[in-house]
This record gives sequence, structure tokens and C-alpha cells, in this order.
Amino acid sequence: MARQQPSPWVHTAFLFCLLSLSGAIEIPMDLSQPPTITKQSVKDHIVDPRDNILIECEAKGNPAPSFHWTRNSRFFNIAKDPRVSMRRRSGTLVIDFRSGGRPEEYEGEYQCFARNKFGTALSNRIRLQVSKSPLWPKENLDPVVVQEGAPLTLQCNPPPGLPSPVIFWMSSSMEPITQDKRVSQGHNGDLYFSNVMLQDMQTDYSCNARFHFTHTIQQKNPFNLKVLTNHPYNDSSLRNHPDMYSARGVAERTPSFMYPQGTASSQMVLRGMDLLLECIASGVPTPDIAWYKKGGDLPSDKAKFENFNKALRITNVSEEDSGEYFCLASNKMGSIRHTISVRVKAAPYWLDEPKNLILAPGEDGRLVCRANGNPKPTVQWMVNGEPLQSAPPNPNREVAGDTIIFRDTQISSRAVYQCNTSNEHGYLLANAFVSVLDVPPRMLSPRNQLIRVILYNRTRLDCPFFGSPIPTLRWFKNGQGSNLDGGNYHVYENGSLEIKMIRKEDQGIYTCVATNILGKAENQVRLEVKDPTRIYRMPEDQVAKRGTTVQLECRVKHDPSLKLTVSWLKDDEPLYIGNRMKKEEDSLTIFGVAERDQGSYMCVASTELDQDLAKAYLTVLADQATPTNRLAALPKGRPERPRDLELTDLAERSVRLTWIPGDDNNSPITDYVVQFEEDQFQPGVWHDHSKFPGSVNSAVLQLSPYVNYQFRVIAINEVGSSHPSLPSERYRTSGAPPESNPSDVKGEGTRKNNMEITWTPMNATSAFGPNLRYIVKWRRRETRETWNNVTVWGSRYVVGQTPVYVPYEIRVQAENDFGKGPEPGTVIGYSGEDYPRAAPTDVKIRVLNSTAISLQWNRVYPDTVQGQLREYRAYYWRESSLLKSLWVSQKRQQASFPGDRLRGVVSRLFPYSNYKLEMVVVNGRGDGPRSETKAFTTPEGVPSAPRRFRVRQPNLETINLEWDHPEHPNGILTGYTLKYVAFNGTKVGKQIVENFSPNQTKFTMQRADPVSRYRFSLSARTQVGSGEAVTEESPAPPNEAAPTAAYTNNQADIATQGWFIGLMCAVALLVLILLIVCFIKRSRGGKYPVREKKDVPLGPEDPKEEDGSFDYSDEDNKPLQGSQTSLDGTIKQQESDDSLVDYGEGGEGQFNEDGSFIGQYTVKKDKEETEGNESSEATSPVNAIYSLA
Repeated sequence: MARQQPSPWVHTAFLFCLLSLSGAIEIPMDLSQPPTITKQSVKDHIVDPRDNILIECEAKGNPAPSFHWTRNSRFFNIAKDPRVSMRRRSGTLVIDFRSGGRPEEYEGEYQCFARNKFGTALSNRIRLQVSKSPLWPKENLDPVVVQEGAPLTLQCNPPPGLPSPVIFWMSSSMEPITQDKRVSQGHNGDLYFSNVMLQDMQTDYSCNARFHFTHTIQQKNPFNLKVLTNHPYNDSSLRNHPDMYSARGVAERTPSFMYPQGTASSQMVLRGMDLLLECIASGVPTPDIAWYKKGGDLPSDKAKFENFNKALRITNVSEEDSGEYFCLASNKMGSIRHTISVRVKAAPYWLDEPKNLILAPGEDGRLVCRANGNPKPTVQWMVNGEPLQSAPPNPNREVAGDTIIFRDTQISSRAVYQCNTSNEHGYLLANAFVSVLDVPPRMLSPRNQLIRVILYNRTRLDCPFFGSPIPTLRWFKNGQGSNLDGGNYHVYENGSLEIKMIRKEDQGIYTCVATNILGKAENQVRLEVKDPTRIYRMPEDQVAKRGTTVQLECRVKHDPSLKLTVSWLKDDEPLYIGNRMKKEEDSLTIFGVAERDQGSYMCVASTELDQDLAKAYLTVLADQATPTNRLAALPKGRPERPRDLELTDLAERSVRLTWIPGDDNNSPITDYVVQFEEDQFQPGVWHDHSKFPGSVNSAVLQLSPYVNYQFRVIAINEVGSSHPSLPSERYRTSGAPPESNPSDVKGEGTRKNNMEITWTPMNATSAFGPNLRYIVKWRRRETRETWNNVTVWGSRYVVGQTPVYVPYEIRVQAENDFGKGPEPGTVIGYSGEDYPRAAPTDVKIRVLNSTAISLQWNRVYPDTVQGQLREYRAYYWRESSLLKSLWVSQKRQQASFPGDRLRGVVSRLFPYSNYKLEMVVVNGRGDGPRSETKAFTTPEGVPSAPRRFRVRQPNLETINLEWDHPEHPNGILTGYTLKYVAFNGTKVGKQIVENFSPNQTKFTMQRADPVSRYRFSLSARTQVGSGEAVTEESPAPPNEAAPTAAYTNNQADIATQGWFIGLMCAVALLVLILLIVCFIKRSRGGKYPVREKKDVPLGPEDPKEEDGSFDYSDEDNKPLQGSQTSLDGTIKQQESDDSLVDYGEGGEGQFNEDGSFIGQYTVKKDKEETEGNESSEATSPVNAIYSLA
């Protein structure tokens, strides 16, 4: 069971996402406007001589423009040439050769003019050339005789074609020539042998030229090699010999360069193109090539090594790539180097391309035409196709170099201006019209549109509008409330409203209002939010026996207002529901399952807005004979590997693979997995190709073009998988143009003036042919400018010198030596962001309380953000405390306010402090400039808790309290509040409150009694109130079972006091007197129980000893009259709750016949030594005192 990722589903809202987000506003076609070129042929237009010639030129305008052409800068009279015609309502030229004629006669430079009464627009100068694919000259090639180990160059010298042909080497039997670092093809098409070996005679060598337009391959007569050798036997075992050359008697030589010649050369490359440097060296052993740049490192993000390190390609060259590069060729005999001086020049490229200017009468405006290049390009302005110098004077127009300034424009100022910037490497031509209109706002989209979207998706509501002066546009929801912008909403420059994540509460009517000085216009869009379609009970993988019934569940939850359709696919193809199948609303039932029913089943639940997918696999087991008890007891295991793989029925795109199954090891084989490996892109890596039922041992495999396949088979049963079979023999399919294009195409800026286009490269089974490469095209979105294109061999390309954060249309198309892939889809990318140029203004601060402030600011203009606005950010720091003596940290802190917001709250401030604050705008590049620094002061607050609160008990009558001032007073301290309460077990006394001055940090309390403990709570006060309290408890008295660590420490202190030593001496004397009295009474025959705890010295550390005194009773064990006060002041109960056992040594005490207890007064050691004479020891007062010492 698996949930599949749904493919993107086209719904109504998707159409609105296709509209432009740029700030350019188009003039509606029903309004008067000058011409605009909308389509034209490329500057270098190469045509196929077998077809009619088409030179495109299309334009729009009102009135519709008329067209005429120049050829080689002279008027081209179409009417005089019967072969030439112009398409209706278009300026596209069609030159027809069906009735004869030579296409070469029409080569030249063409330019299209589109004209109406408001101006004239020009196309680029289009250089028309006819493709040429001349035949290879006939020649008889003698065998090439060469000594083994010597270098060799086989020259291709292809006939000059237009465009240049693609060169590759093959044998006369059309087998590719294996290339490695010893034998490789140079960029000029020649085949280079760094050293010739005897095995090079085993084939011949033919240079092939593939011509683009004719799709023909011309083959040169093959070269045959005759290798002279000292070792005439071509022993294949020597090929991998560690010293192959010495083994064959070939002398070793130091490297020398075959291409380029000499020690230095130079190369010029244009900016934005690819720089290809090449070094091919001879030598024995074959030299290794390494590349370096003098004075720096190779650009790792753009440099790529090709042709076994013999070529260095640097993509998208920029000025910093100029300098000296050198290649180092080395082997164990030595090394040599060749230096290549690289100069980077540049054809003109845009810094600011002129844009159409729409003005109201009396408004000012400007056209800017800025370009750069090397050499620096010159700028020429034209108006309506004529040089500006020869145009009638216009007092409202001023030319200042690359800028034309218009002041107080009038209707008569309408025209089309051309900016032509050029240098020796090329030119750029741009049209920009000036249109003077006085138009109130108008809406360009149908009214009251309904848009339905799925919950939690992103959507965009568009409101195309026009007006002159350019109107401002605002959005409202349900006809009320403030302008929608910020948070979950984002308004683009063209007025589109984006809702980042649709929620239920976003449903409603949205109104867009466009306003200028001439009036306003509005339109409404109704947004309905629908629940997503979800499969909540998915089909599960099942294993069924043949002939049984299987049910696959598919229960769906969807929006009830949408029509639900549930369909099933088998093995990704629509499932035919025959008479053995029953499709119900929430399940698919298959009766009498057969082997052909095995496969993957996918449930597709879809509405007109979205879909959900779930997939399961059905495995069908063949009938098995009922095993005997002996067979049933056999252990099951994984199957043995299949064997004897054989390839038959070899076809261009398929092959039949047959194998012999291995032993199933008492568990039927359910599946076979066929895997393949190819040796070009990922040699040694095996991929799953297809899966077949366990009853099959022969299958037809569908193959991709130009892959050198090798197959293996894995058997599967319920225990597990077998080891893979031994590989089959290899089979290479023939090549073809790619049938797909790379995926995951993205365009993102890595710098402020570039855009990096990346994609996931295609794998071996998608290449379909040699020399896989990618044609990358890009252009500014909605500008209708000509596509820029470049061919790339990697998986990225960087477009340089882009404007800051503008959208681009991007296409990436795969191409190999057999042709191009299908037309690629268009994705939208963005050029790099720059730091914001403006700071938030009118920052207002309102103090909310002692620890928080409210901020409010004016948003920056969108064009100053220069990227995607991530957040507004406040930087603030604590300048000082209003308490002069208090040191504070001035570390800067920050608070972020994501999205396009106008207010926020900064919290967790320190009270009673001076703060300063600055605001910035943050985009993907970083922070913008800081706003004006604002100062504010927080009022007093409550203080933090007093520090180091200590409770000490020097004696049983007093408790000492000490504390330090709070770490954060947060104002002027007015005092301290102490609350304490006495408690004894579960009994709690009355709370007592003491107030102290702010300078007091000590307090001594007299205990009410020596038994109770105290719980203290101390807090500091300011005028605002009391702060956080700190709580402590007094130490436990000595008669509690578990004294605290603090109390134990206090005991150590008490033991050194003089009064304590005196008290202990009095206790010892009293005990001695009592023991003597006991002895005398015992002599008179009195009986008494004695309670003691042996082995532990009497002292304050003993938690069980209460006073060290003894209880006496008469022979009837009656209590004494009255009560006796112990030494610590406690009053003993008249009757003891303790049993006699509690006073003995774990049951070892002895009883006399009258029931009295004879206590053991010796320590454990003495007891063990005198166990046989207990009675005499028991009556000894000396032993009793010894045990208590």
C-alpha cells in the first residue's frame, strides 16, 4: 500500500497564476497605440535550402501597422519578385522555391519596419544564410605506418558546413572508437594517440560529420594503421601489466604537446560564452594533464574537466575569468607546461533596457538605455527608424547621453524610439514607444468571476486594469475592512492578490478598486474554498491464490459540492473492467483471480479541482499440489539464483531475455526482478528494469536508445530474494533524439546581478545518444524579447548581468548527436536579490508596560525592496539603566516581524531603562539601511527575586536570615517583604509579615518553640509592587529522620560552641547518676525495662535518641505518676508507644522469668566476645557507660 504524490491538477485558479507579475502594463488594443514588434527571426537566421525561406516579423498596434523590409540597408521591393510574398496581417516574408530558384541568391541582411500613424518600430537586423553541407572530397588514404609507442594524429578535415558539423569517430563497421586518456578526439575533430599500441591495428578509423539541417552523416574513407613493433604478439594479458610498455619493449619518453604547439598561446572569448582550453600531449607512459590558473584558483563553480582532463571548460565566462592558464603534462619521465593567455571581451549587454512609456498629458517621463560591453559600446538613438538628429525638433524632449527626458508631454509627443548600442562584437536594438493618453481606470477582465480553490493551497486573484495616469489598485474583502496586504496576503505591482495559504475563512467576495485622478473602476472575484479529496482507506498489497476472490478498498472523502470520479489503473494503464471484475463506489472486486491479474493497482480519486492516488500490488500464486506430511516438514528457504541468461530477438528498442529458474527451496517463486547495468554514466551500478510473475522465464524487455545494456535476474519467494544471476552478455541499442527533457528546472539568483539555472540531468536510459547536452533558453517574462540560448554539457548555467529580482521564462531542452528532444515547458525563475535600498519611515513607539513596546511604521515602496520581502526587523539595545550605579549590557537584540506588516510588539525588555531602536527591511539577500534611531524609556517594574537568600540556625532559640539585593531592581527599591509561617508535620501556624527598608539585608528571628520549622518567603518591592519571591525553609530539628544538608553543616558549627559542650557534659553526668540508681534498685530486686540503641554514640547527630534518659517502672510495669521533662525541653508521654522489641537488638534481648528485660549495654564487638556470660555483664554500670560514650 502506498500513497502516490498527485500530479499537478489544473483548476480554475491555475489560469490566474499564468498572468504576469511584473510592473509592465499593457495598453488595451482598443486604444490608440504605436506599433510594437511581437515576433521576429533570430539575428543569425540559417535556413534549410530544401524548404521555403521564412523570415518572421509580427507586430501589434492600433491602427494595425503596415510592414516593409530593407535588404542590405536598401528598400526591398517585394512586389517585383514573384517568389517573395508577405503573409496577410503580418510582416513575415515567405520566399517560395517550388517553381525554381536558388536560395543562395537571397542571402543578406534584412530588417522589418512596422508602421502606423503614431510611429514606426524596427526589428533586429536579420542575417539570412543558407545551410551548407558539402560532400567530403574523394581521397584514397594509404595505410598509416607508425612505430609502437610513437604519437599519432589522424586528421579529420571535414568539409566546411553551415552550421559546423558534429564530428565523431567510428570504424567502417559503425562501431564507436573507444576513447581514453591515451586515445581521444580533440575539439578540432582530429583523433590523437598519445602513444600507439599494437592493439590499435585491430580496427580502422573513420571520421564522421553529422550536419544539422539535413540530418545526414557523411563518412570519410577510413584510416588503416600498420604498427611496427618489437613484440609482434598481441598478448592481451599485457594490457593490464603494471609496466605494460617495458613488457612490450617500448621505450619510455618525456611528454611533448601535440596540441597546441609550443609553450604559449592566446585565446579570446566573449563574455557569457563558454571558454574551452585544450592540451593534448604525447609520451610514454601516457601523460596525465592538470590545469592551473596563475595567481589564483580555477573557478570551482564554473570549471569542468572534459576529455579525460585534456580540456578545461569554463561556462558563462565573465571578466574575472581573464588571465593566464597553464596545463601541466607529466608522467614518470618528466613534465612540461603550456601557458594560454585568455582575454575576455563582451558584446553589448543590457544594464537598463528602455521600456514603453505611458504618460498622461502634462506628465514627465524618461527613457533610459544603458548597456555595457568590452570595448565600451556606443549608444545611438532613433525615432521612428530615423536618426534622432534628423528628426523634427521637440521642445519637450531632451537627450542626455543614454537618457531621453520628456517634460510636459502632449499628444504630439507620441512616437517609437529605438536605442541601438553596439561594439565590434555585436549590437542590441530595443524599441520603446511613448504613448500619451488620458484614460480613466478600466478593468480588463470579465466581471464577477468565480474561483474555486482547494483548502490550504496557494492561489492568486488577478485584476488586470489600465488607466492613464497609471492607477493605484487596492483590494478589499466582502466590501469592507482595510486594504488587504501583509500577513497571508501579498499584493504584486501589477495588482494581483496572492493568498499564500487558503483557509476556510478566506472564502468570500474580493473587490479590486483602481483609482486615478480621472475616476475609479472596480471588479469583484468570488472565492469558494473546497475541501481536499483524500483517500482515507487505501488498497493494501495482497497475495492471493489463483481462482480466489480479491477485494481492493478505496474509500474517499471529498467536498460534496464537487463531482467525484473514482477510476482504477493497472500497471499505470487504464483498467478494463471485464465480467470478472466489479467496480463499486469504494472498492474493486476481482472474481476468479488469474495470473494475468497480477500487478500494481492504482485508485485515482479526482474532482475537477484536485485528485488523490493510492497504489497496491496484487501477487497471484499458482495452484500447488497438496504436499505430503514429509514434504510439509521440509524447511523453506530463499530460491537459488537463475542461470544461463540468453538474449534473443534483438531489435532496435527491445530484446527477449530468457533464463533457467533455480531451485525454489520448497517455497514457490512468486516474482522475478530483471535488473540492468550500463557502462557509460554509472558503470557497475545495477537498476531495476522490470518485474515478472514467477511462472515466467522469458520476457521481452523494452529498451532505451544508445545504452550498452547488461542484464541479471533475481528470483523472489515468500522467504526472500535469491542472489543475482550471473550477468548476460552486453547489447547496445542504436541512438535516437531524446524523448524527454531534464526535470526540476529552477532559476534562482546567487548574486544580485545573476540567475543560476539548474536542472536534474538525465540518466543513461534517457540520453538516447552520444554527446548529451542541454539547450538553455531564457528571457525576461512578458517582455516578448528574443530568447537567449546557450548549449550546456553540465547541469547548471549562470545568466549574468541581470536586473535585480525580475522574473524570467526558462526552458531547458535535451539534445544529443541524433537531434533535439521535444519542446520543453516553460518555468519561471527569478534573478538575484540585492540589499533593500530604503528603510522603514515614520517609526512610532508606544510603551505598553514596563517590559513591552508597540511599534508602528510605514512600509517601504516595493521597488526599493529589490527582492522578496522576508520581514521587517527591529534592532534594539539597552543604553543604560535609570539607576545610575547599575551596569547594563548593551548587546544588540532583534525582533522579527515576518511579511509585509505595519506594526509589531517588542517584549522581554528591562524596566526602568533607556533603550534605542532601529528598523530595517530584510529580503533574501540581507538587511537594508537602518532607519532613524529612536530612543524610548521603559517605566518602573517589579524587581527580580533577592539573590543568595540564606537561612541559618545558630541555636535552638534563633534563626538568622541573610540576602543580597536583586540582580535586576527594575526601579527604585522601596523595601523588602518577608512572610513566614511555622509548621510541624501537617500543622501550619499563622503567617507573619515583616517589612524592611531597602538597605536591610539581614534579620534575626526568635523561635517560638524548638520543635517547629519555618517556611520563609522573601520579595523585593518598588513603587509598582512586589516582585518575584524566593522561598526557603529553616533546618530540620535534630529529632527528625532526614536532616537536610544545610542542617548537617549547621550541626558541625554548633558542635564547636561552648554551651553545647557544657550541655553534653551535664547529660553524661545525669546518665551516670541514673545508671547507679538502676544498679542499686536492681540489687533490691526491682524490675525495669531499659530502652536504648546500641552501637551509636549519644549525641546530637543521632536522629532516634530523644534525650538519653531511662524510663523506670515497678515490677508490674506501671507508669510513673506524673511526667518527666527531657533535657531538650520536650514533655514525654505518660505511656510509651514503643514495644519492648523496639528497645532490643533485633530480637536478641533476653527475658527473665518475671518478664523483665535484661538490656545489653556492650558494643557489638563486646557482645560477640561475651555471649556466654550475659547476666554478669548486663548488671555492670561500667559497661553501660562504655556503650553510651
